[in-house]
Amino acid sequence: MVSSAPPATKSGAGPTDAALVVAARAGEAWAQEALFQRHARLAFGLAHRFLPRELDVDDLVQDAFLYAFQHLSGLENPQAFSAWLGSIVVRTASKRLRRQRLLTRLGLARFAPVDLEAVVARTAPPDVAAELRALYAVIDRFPADERIALILRRVEGFEIPQIAVYMSISESTVKRKLRAAEARLVRYEGAKR
Repeated sequence: MVSSAPPATKSGAGPTDAALVVAARAGEAWAQEALFQRHARLAFGLAHRFLPRELDVDDLVQDAFLYAFQHLSGLENPQAFSAWLGSIVVRTASKRLRRQRLLTRLGLARFAPVDLEAVVARTAPPDVAAELRALYAVIDRFPADERIALILRRVEGFEIPQIAVYMSISESTVKRKLRAAEARLVRYEGAKR
C-alpha cells in the first residue's frame, strides 16, 4: 500500500520543506499554510531589521510570501525554500528602502527610523543593545544595498557567501558594499565626535 502522507523530517516533526513545496506547487493550500507557519518568523525577523514601521513590515512579508507562492516553479531546490524566501524578503526590502529614500528626497514622504524596540531584544546584553542602537542611528540614511549588507553581516551574523545569496549579488559585490558601509560608519562616527 502506498502512503499519501507527505514525507516527514528526520525528527518526525512533519513534512520537509521539499515535500511542502512540491505539494504547494500542486495547488495544495495546506502546504502553503504550512510553509508560511514554518517560515513566517524568519521573514518577519528580517523585515523588522530593515523597515521602520510595523505596517511596512506586515506588507513586505505578505508580498514576499505572495511572490514566493506565485513563483514556486522557479525554485530549483525545494529544500532551499527558507534561503530563497529570505532572499525575496531582502530584495523586496531593498526596493522599498530605495523607494522610500527617493520619496523622502522629493519631499513626498518623511524619514522614519527603524523601531529599535522591535529590533533590540529586551534580553540583549547592554553592550550589544548599545552597539545596535548606535548602528541603527546612522545606517538609516545609508544607500539600501549598503544598509542591507551591513545588517545581514553585523546584526544577522551572516558570512559573505550567505549575504551574496540573500542579496542575489556576487561575493565580491558584497565585499564592496560592506567596505563602503564600514567606511561610511567611520565617517559618521568621526563626525559625531
